[in-house]
Amino acid sequence: MPNIKSAKKRVIVTETKTNANKSAKSELKTLIKKFDAAVEAGDKDAATVAYTVAVKKVDKAASVNLLHKNKAARKKSQLTKKLNSVG
Repeated sequence: MPNIKSAKKRVIVTETKTNANKSAKSELKTLIKKFDAAVEAGDKDAATVAYTVAVKKVDKAASVNLLHKNKAARKKSQLTKKLNSVG
């Protein structure tokens, strides 16, 4: 455990940010799973709504460096391909 006041603060801030990032990543994964479930069910309307929400969340994650911008672009491309495959 650190003895210096600023180092103690860094530990607390790091823990807080880590928890926020874990929560955001978990939510992102959940939204993508909901989209995948809608695609598997063949429900075009539900898939479209889930797609919109998931892509928005992926963009948000990339903007705050939770995901790398290239990973976000790849993920959005994959989601779009899945959505287009639903007939």
